[in-house]
Amino acid sequence: MRVVELPVAAEQFQVRPDITFLNHGSFGACPRPVFDSYQRWQRELESDPVEFLGRRIHGLLDEARAPLAEYLGTRADHLVFVHNTTVGVNIVARSLALGPGDEVLATNHEYGASDRTWRFLCTQRGMRYINQPIPLPIEGEEEMIEHLWRGVTPRTKVIFISHITSPTALIFPVAKICQRAREAGILTVVDGAHAPGQIALNLEEIGADFYIGNCHKWLCAPKGAAFLYAHPERQELLQPLVVSWGWESLAPGPSRFQDYFGWLGTDDPSSYLSVPAAIAFQREHDWDAVRIACHDLVVSARQQIVNLTGIGPICPDSWLGQMCSVQLPDGDAGALQRQLREQWHIEIPVMAWNGQRFIRISIQGYNSPADVERLLAALREAI
Repeated sequence: MRVVELPVAAEQFQVRPDITFLNHGSFGACPRPVFDSYQRWQRELESDPVEFLGRRIHGLLDEARAPLAEYLGTRADHLVFVHNTTVGVNIVARSLALGPGDEVLATNHEYGASDRTWRFLCTQRGMRYINQPIPLPIEGEEEMIEHLWRGVTPRTKVIFISHITSPTALIFPVAKICQRAREAGILTVVDGAHAPGQIALNLEEIGADFYIGNCHKWLCAPKGAAFLYAHPERQELLQPLVVSWGWESLAPGPSRFQDYFGWLGTDDPSSYLSVPAAIAFQREHDWDAVRIACHDLVVSARQQIVNLTGIGPICPDSWLGQMCSVQLPDGDAGALQRQLREQWHIEIPVMAWNGQRFIRISIQGYNSPADVERLLAALREAI
C-alpha cells in the first residue's frame, strides 16, 4: 500500500486513541484549539448572560458570519446560522409555496432525514417527491445530469440535490445542475452537509437558490454549527421555522432574512461563534494540503478493498473528496458494522443502499495509513 503522509498530528484532535475512527463524515470531530474557543465562549456567556445575549449577540453573530462568508465565497448578509443541515432543509422546504401536483425532484442518493422532510410535506400538501435513480457505476458529469433530467416534468418546481452524497460519497456537479435548472425556471436547493471543509466552495459561482451546509463536519467546528445560504432574490420566500423576536422586529437590520433567523431566543450560540476559530485552525495547518493527502489515502484505501472483493469502484477518483463508499459482497450490513466496532474497535458505517452493501470510509487529518491497514485486516477476516 502506498504511504500517504498527513501533515496534521492526531494529537490536535480529541478522538479516542483506542478507536480507529473512520467515520468523520457522520458527526465530525473538533480539534482541541477550536474546542477551547467553544468553551471560552460558553464561559463568557455564563459570566454575564444578559449582557451577552441581550446586548452583544447580534454583533457577535455578525462578526462570526463575516469570515464564514469569505470562506464560502459569498456575502455575510446572504447567510444565517442554523444548528444543522436538517434544520436548514426544513426551513426551505416548509417555506416554499408548493401544493397539489407540484413535484420536487431529487436523486436516490439523498440523506435519509432530508428524504423524510420532503415526504412528510408531500403527505400534508399533496405534492410529489421523486427520487430519480442515478445508476452506478457513474463515469461522467453529463451522464449523471442526463439521468437526473429524465425525472424533470412540467410540474417540477424544485430540484433538491446533495453536493456530496451521504450514502455513496459522490461529488455531484451541482453548479451545472443549478445552471440548467435556472434556465428551466426551476428552484434549486442544495444539501451541502459534507462539502464545507472537504472541498473548496464558492457559493456565488455554484448559483443555487438555497444552499445548506454543516460547519461541524469537515470544517471541524463544534457540534451544532451550520449555515443556510439564500440568494438575495429568494430570501423573501423564506418563513421562520420558529416564530420569535425577529418576526415584526423593530430593530434596524440588513434584511427580514436576518431578522427571521438571526435570533430565536435563549440559546447557546457558542458553536456559531467558534466557526472563525475552525477556519483559522485549518488555514494555520495548510488544509489544502491536508485535503489532498486525505483524498490520496481514500483513493488508496478504496483500491485495496476493490482488490480484496473483486467488485469495481462506483466512480472515478475525481468524484471523491475525503470520503468514499465501496461496495462489499452481499451480507448483513448491521452485523458487519457491529463486528468491526466490537471485535476490531473500528468505527465506520456499513449500510444497505439500493439492495447492495456498502462501507463508507472517511479520512480526516488525524487518520493515518495504519488506520486503513487495520480496516483492511478486519475486512480480510470478516468477508
